Amino acid sequence: MSEPWKTTLEEDRAALGALLRERSVRFGKFTLASGKESDFYVDCKQTMLTAEGHRLIGRLMLARVPESIRAVGGLTLGADPLASAVSCISALAGRPVDALIVRKEPKGHGTGQWVEHPGLPEGTEVVVVEDVITTGGSSLKAIERLRASGFVPRKVLALVDRQEGGREALEAEGVEVEALFCRSDLEEPSS
Repeated sequence: MSEPWKTTLEEDRAALGALLRERSVRFGKFTLASGKESDFYVDCKQTMLTAEGHRLIGRLMLARVPESIRAVGGLTLGADPLASAVSCISALAGRPVDALIVRKEPKGHGTGQWVEHPGLPEGTEVVVVEDVITTGGSSLKAIERLRASGFVPRKVLALVDRQEGGREALEAEGVEVEALFCRSDLEEPSS
């Protein structure tokens, strides 16, 4: 695998952590997608949608995607920029990994499919990508729909794990879970 960049993965992780703290992490009173209230909020889109965030996320996530995996994706909309970033960086690195999108509702016309993908065969092993894990609900939906569509989810790879039970719920489904950052990483000042 060739890598056209001059930074190490450790340097990229530090840069991504700083970018997340600067652009995405908020403290205050927030209602999460799960309905829970929290004093800590991470709006990953503020980081994921920047050019530098896209590059850093793609490179760091690709490094954690097993060699046997041919596709990454998850529940739209949070997973879409992550899957795009990994797929783009994988092509640059000479290790192509396709992106896929798991719909929230089945396609309303044509085939009515739940999963958009570039013709991947049934039985393809995939990694589910997620911006933030709280309860694991989005990833659990993605896993269910991927399995129903003939894919084999092997791992959930998240940008941030809030450490609120989601990892355990996902592991109970028989998938490995890994996150680039956990809540405590983002509460700390950058070093």
